[in-house]
Amino acid sequence: MQLALFDLDNTLLSGDSDYEWTLHLVNKGVLDRDVFEHRNMEFYEQYKAGTLDIFEFLDFQLQSLADNSRADLEAWHAEFMATSIVPMLAQPARDLVKRHQDQGHLCALVTATNSFVTGPICRELNIPHLIATIPAQEHGQFTGKPRGTPAFREGKIARVEDWLEAMGLWWGNFERSWFYSDSRNDLPLLLRVSDPVAVDPDQTLRAHAQTADWTILSLHQ
Repeated sequence: MQLALFDLDNTLLSGDSDYEWTLHLVNKGVLDRDVFEHRNMEFYEQYKAGTLDIFEFLDFQLQSLADNSRADLEAWHAEFMATSIVPMLAQPARDLVKRHQDQGHLCALVTATNSFVTGPICRELNIPHLIATIPAQEHGQFTGKPRGTPAFREGKIARVEDWLEAMGLWWGNFERSWFYSDSRNDLPLLLRVSDPVAVDPDQTLRAHAQTADWTILSLHQ
């Protein structure tokens, strides 16, 4: 048995779905441009620099889910998929996923971005399992808070291990395990698998990958 894990933003996707979702709501007039555009960019720069406080970010990112009806959110997300996400899913990324699936590997998307935003993207890629930050709900309405451990940094390891445990599995069941990511923030999980792959990596991850002789792959150039 073999395991293939994929990061989403700037890995399979040639952009950041969290950032683009907020921008989509700003452009629709759902969120105030003067307030949210600047704050969105600020958090994105913190993420790239490896300094993001995930709970502070989630307070910002999940509030728009709590402030709007599920019907409106679903309609806006369908537009978002068509106009923003599908154009950022390059064929090499789709082909990479398919190669693992064709070999019968257990595949999962592992992303810090919340599951409302990423669930439809996971389905578009035909990846059967999603491990994402979970936005809490009560009676179908989002609360604006996360449920459980966010799938960020070491939290990705915890969430992957919980998922495996729920299926009666653990790391030792796999002859090989891959994780594909672009970001320094994913070093904990990259160090956990047998076959870490840096995909169009940031400078910190590229330097680490070169030193450790990891595979470096480009899906977007």
